[in-house]
Formats: sequence, C-alpha cells, structure tokens
Amino acid sequence: MKKKHAISLTVLIGLAVAACSGGGKQPQQQGKDEIVENNSIERDSTVFGICGEGSAMNTMELILDSGDTLSVCVTYAQDADMVFGGYAAGDRMAVMPRNGYRDTARIVINVSTLMGEWLMPNPLDGSSEMGFRIKEGGIVDGIEQPSVIYKTWKIYNGKLEMVTQREGGSQEEEVTFYDVLMLGPDTLIIKDKEDTYNYGRIHEEGKHRLINFEEAPEDEFML
Repeated sequence: MKKKHAISLTVLIGLAVAACSGGGKQPQQQGKDEIVENNSIERDSTVFGICGEGSAMNTMELILDSGDTLSVCVTYAQDADMVFGGYAAGDRMAVMPRNGYRDTARIVINVSTLMGEWLMPNPLDGSSEMGFRIKEGGIVDGIEQPSVIYKTWKIYNGKLEMVTQREGGSQEEEVTFYDVLMLGPDTLIIKDKEDTYNYGRIHEEGKHRLINFEEAPEDEFML
C-alpha cells in the first residue's frame, strides 16, 4: 500500500508542475522575423556593387561587393521610371530587387552620380543657398546649414537615409528617409514625408560656383 501511495504522490506532483508550466509545453522561442517585426525594424534588401562592362540596355552586370557577379534585369525599373542616374561600367550602384526576384531590379540608384555637392535656394529667404556634400564611406557634410550637423548617409531599401543632429539642441540623432524622385548630372530631387527638395549640383569654374538645375537628356545616362 505504501508503494502505491508513493507512486500516486509522484504523479500528482508531476501534474501540478505541468499545470504551472503550461501543460508541460516549453514556451515558443521567437524567430528572427518575429523579433524584427515586433521591433518595427525593416531588413535592408539593397544590393550594392559595381556596374560591369557586360551591361546592356535592359540588363546590368552587377559585380557585387562579395565578388560574385549578378545579371540584373532593369526593364521593370525602367518601365516604372525608377532608374535614377542611369548606369555605366565602373559606376557604383545600389539596386533594390523586386520582391522575390533577386535578378530583377525594382529601384536602381547610381551612387556615383549621387556623390558630390548639392545646393538649393534657402526656403527662408531665397537669397542664399544651402545643401549638403555627399562623400564615399557614408560621409556627408552640411553646406551653409549651421544649425544642422550631418552625421551619415546611406541607401536603405531604395531610399536615401540621412542622419542629422541639431546644433545646440538635444544630442538625439534624427533619421530621415527620402524617396529619390530624380537624379541626373546636375539635378537631385528628393522627398520626405512632407516636403520635396530640388537640388542643383555645384560646378567649380575658377573661383565661382555655378549651380545648374537643368536635367540632361536621359540617353546620356542610359546604355
């Protein structure tokens, strides 16, 4: 009898423990995707590389940073007017693939064309210009913007991301994403959630800076 009571007591204790731990089931561990979704962090799907000499009108040979070569169809992006700055052999490129199609581009941004100094009229009075200087390695400098400190830039999921900080204000960094609407030899048009900004490229001519807001013909930038 004593043996039977001992067995019953063991079973009861086991059932009690199971009830406290959710029926004996281990809590499910969140997968990476769930954690990303819960934290509202979107994975960057942009593909970076150098445009190869094997590129053609509707196909870009993209030499990836990893050393691999990818043949990318750009027709989808061209039809949607989402090829910015064109492409030519040797250019640094950022390609946003079409969902589920790594070899099909949805957005194409010529990073080499994006580099340089860009100015727009000061929206406060229009008598002066302000802008920024985009450099390699994610470096960006403000031009005639003493109240804003530019920290970094990058292409993130087909958008231009700028990280800035207010001079004399809080130390908190501000992250702004811009849609690229136009990118040419002398024109950059970008848009955030509220406003659209039209920039012209600075050309050095002796000691004078010429701001040219004219867009070059598209065929000058397309293979």
